[in-house]
Amino acid sequence: MQLNEMSFDGATPIEGYGPGFFRIGGQAFEGGVLVTARGARSWGGYEDTEPLLALKDDVDVVFVGTGAETGHIPSDLRQPLEAAGLGVEAMNSPAACRTYNVLLSEGRRVAVAVLPV
Repeated sequence: MQLNEMSFDGATPIEGYGPGFFRIGGQAFEGGVLVTARGARSWGGYEDTEPLLALKDDVDVVFVGTGAETGHIPSDLRQPLEAAGLGVEAMNSPAACRTYNVLLSEGRRVAVAVLPV
């Protein structure tokens, strides 16, 4: 098996996570976090749709990390995002972090909104 080192060309990857936190850009974020190539900020969870909708011109898909287990996201979150033209993919938070980092390293227009494990 060949391993390739990922390069992010100045974009913002997720460096790590643990119980209740995420490490991004050398900074720890407690609770939910929204991460794009440009940076990271706290995210208020499923009811906090405005910062996700603001991404509609900058990203093609938003990965939603549902915590330790994969769960469905509420239609009150999914429907406005899809109506704005954003793809929405729900998965557990560890998978969302990994998927975001891989696609980010490929130069894709992605964001991730994750709840802690």
